[in-house]
Amino acid sequence: MAIKKVALLTAGGLAPCLSTAIGRLIERYTEVSPDTEIIAYIGGYKGLLQGNSIAVTPEIRKHAAVLYKHGGSPIGNSRVKLTNVKDCEKRGLVQPGQNPLEVAANQLVKDGVEVLHTIGGDDTNTTAADLAAYLAEHDYKLIVVGLPKTIDNDVFPIKQSLGAWTAAEEGAKYFANVVSEHNANPRMLIIHEVMGRSCGWLAAYTAKVYHEKLEELDFLPQIGLSKERQDVHAVFIPEMEIDIAAEAKRLSKIMDKIDNVNIFISEGAGLETIVKEMEAAGETVPRDAFGHAKLDAVNPGAWFGKQFAKLLGAEKVLIQKSGYFARAAASNEADLKLIKECCDKAIESAQAGIGGVVGQDDDRNDELRAIEFPRIAGGKPFNIDTPWFGELLADLGQPKGGKVAAKH
Repeated sequence: MAIKKVALLTAGGLAPCLSTAIGRLIERYTEVSPDTEIIAYIGGYKGLLQGNSIAVTPEIRKHAAVLYKHGGSPIGNSRVKLTNVKDCEKRGLVQPGQNPLEVAANQLVKDGVEVLHTIGGDDTNTTAADLAAYLAEHDYKLIVVGLPKTIDNDVFPIKQSLGAWTAAEEGAKYFANVVSEHNANPRMLIIHEVMGRSCGWLAAYTAKVYHEKLEELDFLPQIGLSKERQDVHAVFIPEMEIDIAAEAKRLSKIMDKIDNVNIFISEGAGLETIVKEMEAAGETVPRDAFGHAKLDAVNPGAWFGKQFAKLLGAEKVLIQKSGYFARAAASNEADLKLIKECCDKAIESAQAGIGGVVGQDDDRNDELRAIEFPRIAGGKPFNIDTPWFGELLADLGQPKGGKVAAKH
């Protein structure tokens, strides 16, 4: 169908795909439907509720490919859940008694939008699903087509989320400098905390990329420059049981031998245990609009650092978080290719009148398609039986351990 007007918005945390996806959507619409008017809501769902948008001008269309070279989101993000009425009222985004879904729907109608492209993670796209359902129930003629952005790579049933490969590569690059601190102090413990609340894919894949890149370097162990001291010694993720006593025993031998230990953890590793400890101590755990414990307040990296510092007899503990470095990068070549494929499919789906979230469908032989909104959910666990992960742990000498029960 011919589309007169589309709107774009990005929401949630950053990922190395937002700027690229915006650029490709603009570029592809210009190629296949140059008469389609495009606007972008500023600051995600917040901008939609406030009616704050900008027009994509001919000048922007002409230079849309510039966005491929940049990270972040030029149109801005926010964390707003349209079904969380109290939060929307508290933030002044709706008036008391208003339904945010209705406000958003009315704004889309007022702006004459026929297709809304949302670019975000599971929270963004489940919110898009709520909006799509509301629109359908109230006979609004509008299609919502989402794109799966999350460096956690944890959206059901999508095989590969946009930006995740780049984030892993950037996290490995980040740690390549941090690890040199290992010889700044004796008995040094370095904790590399990687983003990933419910899914350990990013921490695991970052460790894999970093471990493999070490193979490309030359070392001179005779003077202390050894691969062993710069390598990963343990990877802890939410999907895998962590036997701290057993790991401490194994890692103590490494500490005694090479004078340092490097641990990669997912920020969601041990999260439930830490939250329970905080609440048992009478502490209030801050939560966001979606009910998630705020990870900066919980601080899993510090918790693991404290546990292992004592058990390993570390003299110095360095905790470094690569998340903001990794998630704000420009897309790498692998992500750029996937993003372009997904954006092109998103426009094709919009023109066919098919809503959903575009991605490789796990349940349909990885077919690239607009996946039905009711099937979209967050918290998809990383499969610790994935061959490359088993090979990584074997290289590190780390037992895989048991699985933590999946939650969906």
